[in-house]
Amino acid sequence: MAILILCCDFSYAQPSLPQRSITVMATQQLHFGTFAVGAGGGSVIVGWDGTRTNTGNITLLSLAPTYQPAIFELKLCAGRSVNISFDPTVNLSGSDGGNLTLHVGPTEKGPNGTTFIINTDCNFVTPLRVGGTLDVPGGSIPGVYTGSFFITFNQE
Repeated sequence: MAILILCCDFSYAQPSLPQRSITVMATQQLHFGTFAVGAGGGSVIVGWDGTRTNTGNITLLSLAPTYQPAIFELKLCAGRSVNISFDPTVNLSGSDGGNLTLHVGPTEKGPNGTTFIINTDCNFVTPLRVGGTLDVPGGSIPGVYTGSFFITFNQE
């Protein structure tokens, strides 16, 4: 007597797909530091690389708070493209009145409308540094000027 038992069990598995959604977190604010304005006014420029320069009748001071670029941290898998866009001009309001104009950018990946490819692994963060130019007319009211700018990150 012979008993033949055939049993077939097939199991298929597929590795999980890499993350498709983008995660962005603002980790550092753009700051122009402390400066003095002469009668003619001028501009203060903070580059995405952390440098600060001036034009016109602006004197840069080494007092706190110090200048710094804005930093956004992106988390997305390698090989995916991201397009960034933002309003190029933002109005800042002074603590004692007055307004200043902020020109946002460029970023370390390029100007407004730039598309770049993420080159890091899914578990690593890609920083995006953003600089800006602050126009300061002569006779501006001293104080702390604040405002917000928004960057849209579109995964392509």
